[in-house]
Order: sequence, then structure tokens, then C-alpha cells
Amino acid sequence: MADISVIPTLNFQRNLDEIEAFLAERDEAAYFQHVLDRLFDDVIANLEEFPAMGRDFLLGQPASVEGLRIFKRIKSKAGNASIREYIFDQYLILYALDGNALHLLSIKHHAQLSFDLTGHWPAD
Repeated sequence: MADISVIPTLNFQRNLDEIEAFLAERDEAAYFQHVLDRLFDDVIANLEEFPAMGRDFLLGQPASVEGLRIFKRIKSKAGNASIREYIFDQYLILYALDGNALHLLSIKHHAQLSFDLTGHWPAD
């Protein structure tokens, strides 16, 4: 098996900052170190050994117009790279696999992917 280089993008690093802030807002700031430990000790090690283990993102079908627009943009930028999803704990990672390079594109806590409806509408 070829050696895989795992390369975090600037967006991935920004996402980690957002996760740290998100956890702090939920009074779970101490949990962030656990996330980092799992990411570096388990997730990246798994991806280095089995880079295609994530689900093929481009096989999915978006269920909204906005999702379809984003999907098409990602597909056009991917070129020959395989775009894959990897889920660990409560996090979704999107990565691009292109030859021996694996680019970590984004990471989100599953609750960051939902809407904060109470923040948009006041309670009765």
C-alpha cells in the first residue's frame, strides 16, 4: 500500500476552531481535547491505513436546491479526486482523496448541521 499524506486544509482548521467555540458555548470546553485526541490518534491513523473507508460523498443525492448547488460545486472542484465522508463520534468529516494525498476539507459536529430555530423566533 502506498504512503498516504493527510493534509488538513485551512477550512478544516477553521472548523476545529468553530467546534472549540461550539463546545465552549455548551459548557463542554474540556471535551475538545478528547475530540483532538480521537482525531489524531484514531481517525487520521485509520485514514492513513484505509483512505477509502469513508462513504463516497458524490454517490449521495441532495434533497434541497441549496444542497444540489453545493453538491455540484464540490463535484466540479473535485476533478479526479474522490470526495468521501467519514463519521466518528458526533462528527462528520469531508475529505478528498487524490492519489497519495488525503485533504481534510471540513469537520462539523452533528448539532452544528442543524438549525437553531429558537434563536430565530422568540418564544411565545
